[in-house]
Amino acid sequence: MKKPISRLLFGLLVPACAMIAASTRDSVAQKGSQGGIHVQTNFVTVIASALDADGRPIIDLPKDSFQILEEGVPQQIERFEPETNQPLDLALMVDTSLSTFKELKFEGESASRFVKQIVRPIDRLAVFQFSDDVAQLSEFSSNVSDLQAATKRLSNGAGTVLYDAVVLGSRAISRLASGRRRVIVLLTDAGETTSTYKFEDARRAAIASEALIYSIVIRPVPNESGRNTAGEHALITITDSTGGAMYILDTFDQLQAMFDRIDRELRTQYLLGYYPHPTPPPGVYRHIELRVQGANTLHYRKEYLTVRNPK
Repeated sequence: MKKPISRLLFGLLVPACAMIAASTRDSVAQKGSQGGIHVQTNFVTVIASALDADGRPIIDLPKDSFQILEEGVPQQIERFEPETNQPLDLALMVDTSLSTFKELKFEGESASRFVKQIVRPIDRLAVFQFSDDVAQLSEFSSNVSDLQAATKRLSNGAGTVLYDAVVLGSRAISRLASGRRRVIVLLTDAGETTSTYKFEDARRAAIASEALIYSIVIRPVPNESGRNTAGEHALITITDSTGGAMYILDTFDQLQAMFDRIDRELRTQYLLGYYPHPTPPPGVYRHIELRVQGANTLHYRKEYLTVRNPK
């Protein structure tokens, strides 16, 4: 006896839909596991650094030490990876404006040492400089020799396009493949003089890139009344939103210690993932709060942008 066509189609359709749904969920979880916060459909990942009172990374924290809230609502942690070994994509951006002229050689030497100590074969780094404009001095690569050679090509300019540097660095790292931690390290005096982009452009680009931003600010003038503080205040906001950290130095002699500190932190981070509940609407900024028992300071991304509906 022949089955009605409608029943036959229904019998074929149900298992097919179930397979598609399972495949989609698996794809979401796989694509969502990357640096910073990344959203594919509704999966969110968070890279976090937990520090003690002396600023040293805390290792071996258990999953139950962590609590994530989105818009004030507690979330269930679906993925937990202590001391994540995910590969790094890192943009090293060096301020070569006129105010750094005397220390340009020292900047290059310190950047070269940082490249050597942080780049593993699985990592990729690119060197940028910014003054009157932003120039990429190397491709994203794990070739340490080529990257160190790029740090020796730093050259001075007059102005400081700090906002442009954040925007263009964020866009460059956004074009790379997903599934890796994204980091931008800015070495600057935080002056802002000639950018085409505005502060809000820089903030939005940084959040959209899903990169952790580490800002090393070297203050040429200790007194606030004697320097341009607009860039400093902007970097405080941008750095906090993206989940990195901002370090203030009084002299270039402290630079290598700061590079060492960033390297240690990047090697001892925690990766957490969750499906936000309730599901947020597309194309909106969402705020995250992370609580960790036993940690004095936390570095993690405070915002993410949900995926927009395709047009």
